[in-house]
Amino acid sequence: MVERLVPEELWELFQRVVPPAPVRPQGGGRCRYGDREVLAAIIFVATTGCAWQRLPPVFGPCGRAAHRRFSEWSAARVWAKLHRLVLEEPGARGELDWSRCAIDAVGVRAGKGGS
Repeated sequence: MVERLVPEELWELFQRVVPPAPVRPQGGGRCRYGDREVLAAIIFVATTGCAWQRLPPVFGPCGRAAHRRFSEWSAARVWAKLHRLVLEEPGARGELDWSRCAIDAVGVRAGKGGS
């Protein structure tokens, strides 16, 4: 399941943007789950709408561990960096047709005279 959700090409790109695992100064503790397994769990939750608490055990980490890593990576802006890489790599090889892209925006009126 992990290899299906995180194919080798995506994994290679992801490894370029993921920060190194933090070192516990006191040592010990539980072993940290592999980044590829956690990434697969995050992709599963994002694509299926599954709740973190209901994450199937096939991925390894429990929902709480996967969500914690998701939060870590979000704070480190991993998703934005990965998105940029996913667009730049094929774009540099001329594999993207930029004439077919779309830009979306939302405008919200400031109420009560706000700017």
